[in-house]
Amino acid sequence: MLQSDWPLYEVFIRGRNGLSHKHAGSLHAADSKMALENARDVYTRRAEGTSIWVVPSVEITASDPADKAAFFEPTADKIYRHPTFYKVPDGVENM
Repeated sequence: MLQSDWPLYEVFIRGRNGLSHKHAGSLHAADSKMALENARDVYTRRAEGTSIWVVPSVEITASDPADKAAFFEPTADKIYRHPTFYKVPDGVENM
């Protein structure tokens, strides 16, 4: 396999335990093991990560931003999903 034919991988890094993984970038690699090692070398040079995920880009399915209204609008009529009508007790700063 030529280097120009290597698949594209998306890299997700978790900064600390308890945090979620965040998209850090993309890279090409011959296989997932190489992608993981390259992601470590490229995206965590100063030991800022505790966990790395690499995912082949072709395996990611995403919604189309042009379909936002049709895709997300059905949730607008379910007011129970949004706690806007609850009264927050006095003394509670963060909820």
